Amino acid sequence: MKTNNETGCALCDATWGEYYREIENEKMFFCCNICADIFENMVNEVKKETGWDHIDSVELHGNYSMGRNCTATSGENTFKYYFRTYSDGRMMEFKKL
Repeated sequence: MKTNNETGCALCDATWGEYYREIENEKMFFCCNICADIFENMVNEVKKETGWDHIDSVELHGNYSMGRNCTATSGENTFKYYFRTYSDGRMMEFKKL
């Protein structure tokens, strides 16, 4: 799965840390386990909301304190959404845009 964060963490683009997790059958880089938890929870929410069996890419804009506006794609389909999490990675808010 591709994200627009190409130089660092798949969620926040930070370049420190060295944490990897397999998501959607791909080994992805994250700065920490909390970012990996947030990203994985986000992927699961998108799949639950859309009924997709896989996600090809996610474009993320925003941050932890403001929340993130995102666009996910799966084949020719796109899904725009907003989400915000608690500091431990649990989903606080998730809504379709």
